[in-house]
Amino acid sequence: MRELTILLENGSRTPLYRQIYEHIKGDIRTGKISAGEKLPSSRLLSKNLQVSRSTVNLAYDQLVSEGYVRTAPGSGYYAGEIEPGLFKPDSEHRRESVCKRDTVSSRNLEKPPLYDFSPNDVEWPESSANAWRKAVKAMLAEQRPELFLPGDSLGDDNLRQSICDYLYQARGVDCDKSQMIIGAGNEYLLMLLFQVLEGPFPVAMESPTYRQAYQTFRNLGCPVLPIPVDEEGMTLDGLQKSGARLAYIMPSHQFPLGTVMPMKRRMDLLQWAGQEEGRYIIEDDYDSEFRYKGRPIPSLQGSDPYGRVIYLGTFSKSIAPAIRVSYMVLPKGLMEQYHRRCGFYSSTVSRIQQQILFQFLAGGYFERHLNRMRAIYRARNERLLLELKAQPWAKSIHGEHAGLHILVEAETSKTEAQIVAEALERGVRVYSLRAYGIREGSLKGKNPVLLLGYGGLDEGQIREGILRLAEVFS
Repeated sequence: MRELTILLENGSRTPLYRQIYEHIKGDIRTGKISAGEKLPSSRLLSKNLQVSRSTVNLAYDQLVSEGYVRTAPGSGYYAGEIEPGLFKPDSEHRRESVCKRDTVSSRNLEKPPLYDFSPNDVEWPESSANAWRKAVKAMLAEQRPELFLPGDSLGDDNLRQSICDYLYQARGVDCDKSQMIIGAGNEYLLMLLFQVLEGPFPVAMESPTYRQAYQTFRNLGCPVLPIPVDEEGMTLDGLQKSGARLAYIMPSHQFPLGTVMPMKRRMDLLQWAGQEEGRYIIEDDYDSEFRYKGRPIPSLQGSDPYGRVIYLGTFSKSIAPAIRVSYMVLPKGLMEQYHRRCGFYSSTVSRIQQQILFQFLAGGYFERHLNRMRAIYRARNERLLLELKAQPWAKSIHGEHAGLHILVEAETSKTEAQIVAEALERGVRVYSLRAYGIREGSLKGKNPVLLLGYGGLDEGQIREGILRLAEVFS
């Protein structure tokens, strides 16, 4: 068994597991690693490369799935039987790829930032990766051939029941599995809802707002009506005047402002929905699991006496974006319309993936994962706040009690665009709040506001990133 010397680039856009995968694949394809040659164990390779075992395991899993590596139970990993002459050198592949491009975006030419304060990144610790592998093994051990057959369009019964149980305990959502639809992402579920409600229809949205939902509605031909917001969220007066049939809100932690809507405003919105037939509220509860101060307010859906709240949730934040499993809870009054108009669709989440997730929930892994991630993100939240409070340019901080990002108002004569560009020159990517506005003039105030996510950065990276960002204001 040889040792593998792999030069990893920590600041690269390419994930570390992908760099390991590409290196080993290249050596096998060119014959540098002979067919049948034993590879280092994941433990040994992670130690030599000073990366987590989960990173190495991801690389090995990909190599095994593509046939470059085979496993022998109790023995380890071996190079597969690959004929080197069948493949072109990687450099030739790269040349062909470049020649096929008509244009290359400027972002692809950017030097990758060393510190990316993305609000979309999450942590995936080794302990959670191990738990996910156990869920996969538990699913495979059941040997259920029906998982390879078409399933219920709503999603598998046991997964929907598990999610219902979790939502009732954690968020006070009042539903049963017959109301829940499993789908591959919130955007797909919004497109499905469009057909259930026979769109297009005017949609009221806060400004600033979640741009992917905004763009989805626009692509569906729905007029999007930007509604003014105050410190409590979407204003009732603005909603009443808009003439909207549907209101899209994030009451537990509004993105990107971080506002937590109080009960009085929630009740006002429910009354608005109940005043006329055909009005509905979409409650997007995408990152309600992470709250660092005070007790979370139960979901709007659980307080709905009219049957007018459509509840949306996802595992993209609570587990990982690549899971691609979201869920929508429809009011009972809409289920007949769903079955009549959309019941013939197949579920967009494979039954294999659904059953892995079911095992992750039923085995208690998800609860332990959440508890672990709350502790990790709380520490990162506190570190980011500590670093910002030491900065003279940081005038005020908002939305710091929940979620995976905060807002910081900067005392400076520079614009948000200038700050973002100058920070990137220093290897730091930050985000402008104005990028999330959907109504001209909806973001008032003379000072620029930056959005800083911390889900994908450890405490040391947060500190270094803020120190580099401070150079922009010096």
